Amino acid sequence: MFGDLFEEDGDGFSSTPGTGKPVKGRECEPPPPRGKVQLCGIKNQGGTCYLNSLIQTLLFTPELREELFSLGPDELGSLADKDKPEAKVRVIPLELQSLFARLLLADEQTASTTDLTDSFGWTNNEEMAQQDVQELNRILFSALESSLVDTLGSSLIHRLYHGTLVNQITCKECGNISERQEDFLDLTVSVRGVSGLEEALWNMFVEEELFEGNNLYRCSKCDQLVRAAKSAKLRKLPPFLTISLLRFNFDFAKCERYKETGSYVFPLTFNLRAFCEQSNWSDSEYSYELFSVIIHKGGCYGGHYHVYIKDVDQLGHWEAPEEDAKVKTKTRTQEATVTEDKSEIENSVETEDPLSVLTAILAQEESNSVLVDQLGQKLLNKTGTPWSKKYKKQYGTISKFLQTHPEVFLLISNGTRVALKSTAPAAEESVPTKPFSPAAVPETTEAEASDTSDGCHWFDLNDSTVTVITEKDIEKQFQGKESAYMLFYRKSTLKRPPEARGNAAYKVPPHLLEMVQEENARLLQRRNEFDATSNSIEVRLHLAPHYRCENGALHPTAPNNDSIITVTFDRRRTVGDLRLAVYQMQDLWEGDMALTVAKNVPAGLHLYDELTDDQMSLYSAGVCNGTDLFVWNGRDVNGVTVQTGAEWEPVLLTVFRPSAEQLGCGDESGVGEGDADADGMVRSMKAFAGGATLGTVLEALGPQEALLCQEQSCPGADGGGASGWKVFPPQDMKRTLRELSLKDGDALLLLQLEELDSSIFNMNGDIVTVTTPSDCRWLQVEFCPRNGTQEEDAEQDKRRSKVSASGNMLLSEVKDKALQGLQLLDKLNGLECCLRQMDRSGKRLPPVHEHLSVRDAGIRLMTSLFLCPGPAPTAQQLFLYFNVGLAPSDGQELEVIVQESLTIKECLKKMLLMARLEGDSWHLRRLDWCEEIGEPLMDENATLKEAKVLHGDTLVLVEGRLPPKGYLKLSVRMYMDPFDSSSAQELYQELPTECSGSEMRFVGYVEISEEASLDDFKTQVTTLPALHDMCVPSPAFLRVWILDGGKQARILRGKQQTLRKLKLGNGAEVCVQRLMKEEDLGPKDLLLKVQMGVPGEKAYYPAEEFLWDAGRDGTARGLYAALATQYGLTPDNLLLAKHLPDKHTWMPVSNWTQQVSKRKKKRKAEGLHAAPFYLKDGDIIGVKNLLIDTSKEFCTVQDEIGQQRLREEEANHKTRENAGSGDCTQNTGPKKSGTTKNRKPEVALSINVGLFR
Repeated sequence: MFGDLFEEDGDGFSSTPGTGKPVKGRECEPPPPRGKVQLCGIKNQGGTCYLNSLIQTLLFTPELREELFSLGPDELGSLADKDKPEAKVRVIPLELQSLFARLLLADEQTASTTDLTDSFGWTNNEEMAQQDVQELNRILFSALESSLVDTLGSSLIHRLYHGTLVNQITCKECGNISERQEDFLDLTVSVRGVSGLEEALWNMFVEEELFEGNNLYRCSKCDQLVRAAKSAKLRKLPPFLTISLLRFNFDFAKCERYKETGSYVFPLTFNLRAFCEQSNWSDSEYSYELFSVIIHKGGCYGGHYHVYIKDVDQLGHWEAPEEDAKVKTKTRTQEATVTEDKSEIENSVETEDPLSVLTAILAQEESNSVLVDQLGQKLLNKTGTPWSKKYKKQYGTISKFLQTHPEVFLLISNGTRVALKSTAPAAEESVPTKPFSPAAVPETTEAEASDTSDGCHWFDLNDSTVTVITEKDIEKQFQGKESAYMLFYRKSTLKRPPEARGNAAYKVPPHLLEMVQEENARLLQRRNEFDATSNSIEVRLHLAPHYRCENGALHPTAPNNDSIITVTFDRRRTVGDLRLAVYQMQDLWEGDMALTVAKNVPAGLHLYDELTDDQMSLYSAGVCNGTDLFVWNGRDVNGVTVQTGAEWEPVLLTVFRPSAEQLGCGDESGVGEGDADADGMVRSMKAFAGGATLGTVLEALGPQEALLCQEQSCPGADGGGASGWKVFPPQDMKRTLRELSLKDGDALLLLQLEELDSSIFNMNGDIVTVTTPSDCRWLQVEFCPRNGTQEEDAEQDKRRSKVSASGNMLLSEVKDKALQGLQLLDKLNGLECCLRQMDRSGKRLPPVHEHLSVRDAGIRLMTSLFLCPGPAPTAQQLFLYFNVGLAPSDGQELEVIVQESLTIKECLKKMLLMARLEGDSWHLRRLDWCEEIGEPLMDENATLKEAKVLHGDTLVLVEGRLPPKGYLKLSVRMYMDPFDSSSAQELYQELPTECSGSEMRFVGYVEISEEASLDDFKTQVTTLPALHDMCVPSPAFLRVWILDGGKQARILRGKQQTLRKLKLGNGAEVCVQRLMKEEDLGPKDLLLKVQMGVPGEKAYYPAEEFLWDAGRDGTARGLYAALATQYGLTPDNLLLAKHLPDKHTWMPVSNWTQQVSKRKKKRKAEGLHAAPFYLKDGDIIGVKNLLIDTSKEFCTVQDEIGQQRLREEEANHKTRENAGSGDCTQNTGPKKSGTTKNRKPEVALSINVGLFR
């Protein structure tokens, strides 16, 4: 904790000169003792949270724990002999005993399960991979049963956890009952589609599944297919009931698992009488209490487990949260008032409360449920008054009243029947007991429950962390990403003996008690030793006689380590003890001794706060491991007064002065101190107190009339040029360095006034520019003629010139020097030329603006420029690239220089003139980020500057006028029906074909308002020149498809729908199809292409269009019925499938529906427009007539060829991928596959158990 932990010797003080001992790590720290809760957590080995949650649940099952403790070494063996091959040691139960004992009695916050997982035979892979806790529960119990064979505990798991259920099928004709008995370790109940545990159990054990219609049952007694009912009941109830919630399901549409996160209510106590075969037992035999909830947080591919546990033996220390304590106090103050009104309320409930009346009616029913429609009549028979007269005005209808009390009433059979919750009392009780549910929680606070309960409280055991919770917190686990996953109930008849309450050692065998006591003794010894060593800290003492004060900081007088003494001291000792120990070390010390906290800063050693209170401990004084203390008299060091405190912390500054060589003179006073750098400036490091004024700094550095400047830009930055320094104004001379925000390493320039006369320094306002030799760099200029022959190209290689330039030099000056150096003044006499850069691909970049300097133009020194024919743009001009008709490529771009005030229209005319193009049907478009033709420049009257066209941009000349604002320009194609034998075929032959074999021909563009209707668009299409000879009686004889990727995607519907509402965008592609009759599709109509299979062949008859009204019944059943009517067959004689052209496969459309009980809620069937079919316009449906075609295979010969081609392409792709990965195995890591997440393969969970028979 505090670095190097030393042994304490003598008075707790030891000293060593120089550096101390090596630092110990926190791995030596013993585990901390138990916290306030007094319960022990379990360490997570990486992915064993599911194991930890289950182990804690088993630990807090006292009956299992105590029976396991009752098995001695004579039956189980000893862990000391587990490595002996001849010894039969039952390792798993022994390790569980040891772990339980440590969790109960060991004085540590967390225990480890490493020994237990080692006994399972698990490796690091199993410990790091998370598994399902329900699967572990079954496997662990199976391993325990195998390990306890031939011992007194051989039936332990079976007695405590195993129950029996019976499945029965009752013949409706003869009444014969066929039954099959099953043993269960836990009950897996559904979560999807049910509101809670009781409804799920009702569906499992009360509802009957009927076999009728096409789903009959063959009775062994009647020997024929008959109507029957299937049901299940619980025959034997175990002492401990384990319930697993089926939270994880599989989505067949997406082909992936998902987690159910909806609300799922489960009670704290509930009665199983309604679900059992026997109903004549005492009520306590059916009653169960919740004592453990294992919770899963996360998704189906990963997450975290923790557990809520009820402390049955009251082993932990539970304190109510502060808010619950306030509620409890308020409740007690109201207790007297409640008692006074109790008798009066009870009298009124009997006659006025409809809840009690309806509960009494339902409790008297033998079937435990009543039709909602009959409940009103039964109420009239009992009270003599109908519901509508007595209760409707206050409570509403009887159905609404039942729905508002879900904690009492359970609506089943799609809401047609009502029953009492399983926790409702017997018929003789008038008011039911409310189970734990969201509606019931607010009525009973946790504080009230703690007063009336058995004193057992709930805890959250989350691996190493244990916290207190209330029963109300369980409600939060009904739903969400963090929700209940497994429930553990215990019979209410299982009572704990008084001597077990609060006694963690109850029934723990002596040998385990002794083991834990020895472990606790070792832990106590380790903690004592660690406590002593962890409080030992290293302190470095700096002795004043070995230091001098220089530049506002302290420095050792000698380089050796005699000035520093490292001592080890107990931080619990006082400052006075440390001072006395230092006195004893320094025998020759005279006078007062001050101990001051010191710190090494860039300028040297600085002093801060003095330790004055001798009664304060070093810990309280802030002295920690590695603290530096300065030992001195508190006033001066070797006669020099030392300022202490943070405000006087020294600042190390870099001071520049002009060198004598730079000024062209010999050595002078104040010039030449320090070392001259490559810039010719003299650099020196000076330290000043942070509280010193700038005037004091100037006085220390030079004469008062000198200028003191602060650096503004770094010398030699990219782009070249001189460095700038800002002169401090006179008012800053009275400000301190800290106020001026000067910090370590900041640079200052000291400059005398006469030095400003040199050519090196230039002052403009309060900015001093320094031009040093390193700024005078060069640029290489190369001459590039526009069209050079081979001889000129050879000569061009020699036409290079290195021009000396600086960052401040104008580019026009660079060009003039280059012309002189290249000797081109005579050759280019009267011809304009400009300077251009070139990118890595060899493309010439736009000409530079010659009115800018090298630095402002962003040109780096020591790079190349190219002297090219052509004018250079001025400050108000733009250089643009442009291309005609297609995206730019090498050698096809044209260049133009225009005024930025030019309009788009004027710029277009100039580009057309340069490209020698005529006509007005042209417009300009930008290039998008992927170098493709992008959006058009719509406002032709806007200037280039307003349109945000920048210097060096590329524009594209595209043929065609721009549509006006609010208009759309749509590309129209004509669909050719191959079976159309009309005269239109002659028209189709004349239209241009886009590709061979295409069914669509391009017919032109249509410009139309986005507010125009679909009929208006169809009418305008018929006016296209290419369709002038086509006869269309009305727009209803045309069908319009939206194209997506060149394929028909959907049909546009609605004659008067505007194109904007139909979501047509500018530039969209549509396809027009001529019809033989009028068509007006509704919003729910689907146009399908139906193909009837040829019997006995892998082929189909020609496709026919089929209009299906999916609004009536959009399910598979509806499609079967519609096609059956079309072909004059019954739905059972048809078999349908959807064609998937991309995969060359067929997806069968099943007409099968599961036979369910009439009382069960029927889920709404999914329509074919949803997953997994996603049926849309134009889809191909294959039809098989089972009366004449027994083959259920839909694939054709073309499909098989296409599938073979896809397999070959996939194999080739894998071959190339493997070859590529094999070549670069040494250099590359694993690749990510697309957007899917690579998950580790799931490995089955297992526990290795020896043979003990």
